[in-house]
Amino acid sequence: MDTGWNKLADAIILQAVSDYRKALRILRRMPNRQLAAQYVVETEEFFLSDWFSQLSEIDPHRLIQRLREEAA
Repeated sequence: MDTGWNKLADAIILQAVSDYRKALRILRRMPNRQLAAQYVVETEEFFLSDWFSQLSEIDPHRLIQRLREEAA
């Protein structure tokens, strides 16, 4: 059974994934967009953080790889 905390953790991760996808799409079209590049770096740092590992059991390296492949 999902608790409120589980739902919150899922929502945080889903929002980060959504924003990461958007930033990757922007960079694919406009590689010099500094704000999008900065967001990609910051989101990858989140995916690789201790906090992310507390929120999820997802392998962050695999997640980043799959999202980058998807954006290619």
